[in-house]
Formats: sequence, C-alpha cells, structure tokens
Amino acid sequence: MGALKEYHRFLFEAGTDEAGRGCLAGPVTVAAVILPPRYDSGLLNDSKELSEKQRRLVGAEIITNALSFSIVHIDPATVDEINILNASILGMHRALSALSTEPRHILVDGNQFKPFGNFSHECIVKGDGKFMSIAAASVLAKNARDDYMSKIHEEYPQYNWRQNKGYPTREHRRAIHKFGLTPYHRKTFKIKNDQLSLEL
Repeated sequence: MGALKEYHRFLFEAGTDEAGRGCLAGPVTVAAVILPPRYDSGLLNDSKELSEKQRRLVGAEIITNALSFSIVHIDPATVDEINILNASILGMHRALSALSTEPRHILVDGNQFKPFGNFSHECIVKGDGKFMSIAAASVLAKNARDDYMSKIHEEYPQYNWRQNKGYPTREHRRAIHKFGLTPYHRKTFKIKNDQLSLEL
C-alpha cells in the first residue's frame, strides 16, 4: 500500500475527509481522526484503494487505536441549501468540534476549507493517499456512509442504495425517472461548477 505518513511538525494532528460528495441521494458524511504519534498500520490507505473487507478491518483498528474520532452526517436538505462544498466544510467543522482531544493542527483533504476556530490548517489535494490521519478519516466516513445507505435502502429498496450508495449510476438514474425523488435525494444537486464554489 502507499507510504502514508504523519504531518511531522505537529503532535496532535486531526485529519478530516468526507464521503458521498458526488451522490444524488443520502448525506455527505464527514469524519475527523486524531491518531496516536508514530501510529503504524500496514493496511491503512485511501478508502478508495481498499476493498470493503479491508476497509472494515482498518476501520475497526482505527476506532480501537485513535486518540479521538468523530463522524457526522450532513443531510440532503442542507446540501441543497448551502451547496455540496459548503456542506462538506460544515461537516468537517462539526466533526472537529466533536473530537474529545483538541488538535494542534488540521489536515484537510482537498483544496478548500474555512478556518476552524484558531487552529492552523492545511489543505492537501489527494491527502487521503498521503497522510495517515486523512486516510483514517476517509475510511471511517466511507464505512459510516455505506452503513447509512444500507439502512435507508430498506425504506426505498427500488433505488438499490445498498449497492450504488446513492451515486449517479445508470440504475439509480432509471429508478429516479420511474419512481421520482425521495426525501433522501438532493433536490437541487447537479454535477457542475457552481456546486464547487466556496462562499466565504
């Protein structure tokens, strides 16, 4: 797996990442994680590079060993109201606020963020493949969101969210055309540039 590392200048660095940003249904789910110094995991990597079995194993290991972690869901109505980028950043702020250990520095996956309190932060493009704390957050966020989508699948099985997780697959789009939208769908969500603009 990739050679992930700590952001060595800080002892308590919090990594934060999201899952579900490009979905048509379900929440955007965000995790924040503070790993212990010199944490070592042979399997930890960007969640997109792990099989589901590997993600579950790594997720359990992170939950057991992390100094602190938190996971939050930002509902589709909020995504519609403030756009997906701002909803992701809101989720990061809420997840960071819920940590039981105060971070010294925040590592953010991506290239945009709004300052959180008086804490220093750094945005790192593709950070989930570079730094352990961000990778750990990506794993927890992905696992938690998959569990959430499997749960609401039972309420609306015709959309097959257990499998497509709310992403815009052909099957999912056909189900929307046939059955319409649910309360879990992002009513205004479109994959276009104005969803990726940051309003400071």
